[in-house]
Amino acid sequence: MSLTGTYDEANIFAKIIRGEIPAVKIYEDAEVLAFMDVFPQSPGHCLVISKTAKARNLFDIAPQDLTTVMLAVHKVAGAVNDSLKPDGVVITQFNGAPAGQTVFHLHVHIIPRYEGVGLKGHGHGQMADMDDLKATASKIAAAL
Repeated sequence: MSLTGTYDEANIFAKIIRGEIPAVKIYEDAEVLAFMDVFPQSPGHCLVISKTAKARNLFDIAPQDLTTVMLAVHKVAGAVNDSLKPDGVVITQFNGAPAGQTVFHLHVHIIPRYEGVGLKGHGHGQMADMDDLKATASKIAAAL
């Protein structure tokens, strides 16, 4: 998909926001949602999305909505760092299919990194064990 176009209300993150598809949630308020990535690149990989902005990517979001998302990223990334004690943390966001974006609802990845442990490919691999995701989400949420 290109960088321009119409927001698709049927995308998976929109369905998660509406409660049509379950998610392992870490944090939620009226404007943002943080949840575990079901295809994690590393243990603890989570996502932060806007619940209110109908933005496909960085170029579609209003500055005030982006500020709200990034404040939540800061909060959740701090909890990931405090609870999981990774050696590093990648915070990334993709814009358009050629850049690696697979879900066209603006989202920010928080990916803990551990020395000597390789990173799985983005959008590849097996779905994570739901019990493992729930346990990790509980650890992160407890650090908020």
